[in-house]
Amino acid sequence: MAQKQKLIILTGPTAVGKTALSIQLAKRIGGEIVSADSMQVYKYMDIGSAKITKEEMEGVPHHLIDVLEPSEEFHVFRFQEMAKEAIEGIYGRGHIPILAGGTGFYIQAVLYDIDFSEEKNQTAVRRELEGQAREKGNLYLHNCLREVDPVSAELIHPNNTKRLVRALEFYQLNGGPISEHNRREREKEPFYDSRYFVLNDERQKLYQRIDRRVDEMLAAGLVGEVARLREMGFDKTMASMQGLGYKEMLSYLEGECTLEEAVYLIKRDTRHFAKRQLTWFRRERNVAWINKGEFGYDGEKMLEFMMGMI
Repeated sequence: MAQKQKLIILTGPTAVGKTALSIQLAKRIGGEIVSADSMQVYKYMDIGSAKITKEEMEGVPHHLIDVLEPSEEFHVFRFQEMAKEAIEGIYGRGHIPILAGGTGFYIQAVLYDIDFSEEKNQTAVRRELEGQAREKGNLYLHNCLREVDPVSAELIHPNNTKRLVRALEFYQLNGGPISEHNRREREKEPFYDSRYFVLNDERQKLYQRIDRRVDEMLAAGLVGEVARLREMGFDKTMASMQGLGYKEMLSYLEGECTLEEAVYLIKRDTRHFAKRQLTWFRRERNVAWINKGEFGYDGEKMLEFMMGMI
């Protein structure tokens, strides 16, 4: 039997500090980073996605960042294809891939090499569900999902049209909930020889970090960034503009709410998002949790722990 290739995963809730730790880990092991983030893949969306800067990369190669136009579709199928291509290139250079980011389903798709071939072509059902979202609203779809798959409804935010549509599409095509499918996929043997780390912090500290990050985004010019995207023709019909921070700022720019209300919603919904991320990671198997407080918030100690497992 062929030996499995190595893959390191570093994930955790939004704003916990994954980026800085992933850079230090990559430098320590000669790794390259593949971003498992659904927003940093887009060009021009830098501030709201907390995109890593060239300086912050410290010379570590990064993949799947700044490669798509905001008008392009980016979903789990496309992520999986792009990530696998990047990972093969990293192996070819004799380096170790580090999958870093907070989108749990994207990570799962790569780690277990989930086969999406049947689902890629199911566009008729998808179009019908997308039409329902436009006509009746996301809340209608979320209520439909709650009836057939309450586990997924708990994990998917009502504003996440893409994942709502996918979960309902799966149910309609397969006659069973996607949450059950995902549970079975998680029980498969990983495709890689992997080490799966989840960085975490006390809830109150994490929420404070989230609030502070949103304030920093505003100070860095989030409103201006969204205004420029709007002028370029990117609007709420695009999946990219449904991202946290972007849809709320669009609502403000379109006069649907005040700036204060938009900021409140970004902070609140980002906290809810972090909570859902943690729910997802707790369901994963063979995960090593790095609770920052237990390491005295010392990055070097966290690195030593990870190196011991690697």
